[in-house]
Amino acid sequence: MMRDRYLPLLATIAVFAALYIAGGMFYPRIFSSLVFGHLLADNAFIIIAAIGVTFVIISGGIDLSIGSMIGFVGVAMASLIQAGWDPVLVLVLVLVFGLLYGAFQGFIIDFCDIQPFIATLSGLFLLRGACFMVNLNSTPIRSPFVSWFNNIYVDLPGGGFLTGGALVMLFMLALAIVIAHYTRFGTNVYAMGGDRPSAILMGMPMRRTTVMIYALAGFYSAVAGVIYAMNTSSGYPLAGNTLELSAIAASVLGGTMLTGGVGLVVGALFGGMILALISTIIIFNGSLNGAWIMIATGFLLFAFIVIQRWIVSSFSSAAKAD
Repeated sequence: MMRDRYLPLLATIAVFAALYIAGGMFYPRIFSSLVFGHLLADNAFIIIAAIGVTFVIISGGIDLSIGSMIGFVGVAMASLIQAGWDPVLVLVLVLVFGLLYGAFQGFIIDFCDIQPFIATLSGLFLLRGACFMVNLNSTPIRSPFVSWFNNIYVDLPGGGFLTGGALVMLFMLALAIVIAHYTRFGTNVYAMGGDRPSAILMGMPMRRTTVMIYALAGFYSAVAGVIYAMNTSSGYPLAGNTLELSAIAASVLGGTMLTGGVGLVVGALFGGMILALISTIIIFNGSLNGAWIMIATGFLLFAFIVIQRWIVSSFSSAAKAD
């Protein structure tokens, strides 16, 4: 019998399959490998950010600084490369910054006993303000390294292809699966979100785990920022605005419960692809404006939260009956 924790993910996969088939019935081009490759490429940065925030949500927290991190990484990359810095060194620096900034937020949350919502909201404003301090305007990124990355393609059957961004996303997903399901740290993340008091009584290192969770989320947000900046070949201080909401939505649509303790990182892939499919179907329609993308996303997200609440209530009732 399938374990209960897979039910939200199965619901996500079912919705993704239904959307994909329905879209393909009206617009057969959706079934092509070319469109599928573009779905992965165009949404790689959102999926990467969603993977990172999935760890945070599973632990019972939240991270609102994702979008600002994406914007800051882009601005920092553009400014440093324009100043003559080596692109590879810049890449390493922004990734290390993302990791350390996330770790700092995690430390503040645990040491000062501050709600993650407030701590990361502060982080959002700090980073967004820093974006404008670095540069007020869009700065182009001109570098042979960036051009090389943007010209990476892996062919798919049927004429489609995977871009460098999509390949990085798949690698980051595989890495997250290993971390979440094959390490002690991953076990601690689920324990913290599932039953925090019991985790404390069992002697789990709460502060270290919290710091590592937010450090990991910060690192994934920085990677998302790198992919976004390379895709657009520019750094813009408003880049990534509200993308934290898209990342959280992708995670929740992927079956991660906001109550904590339940979720699979692979769900972030399907959640992000659901968002991508909604956008693609509406764009293919041609008669609907972009507002319907947000309306459809909001409706689907609301439905998923209701379903999650029903699942939690059902499990609680079954446990009491036993």
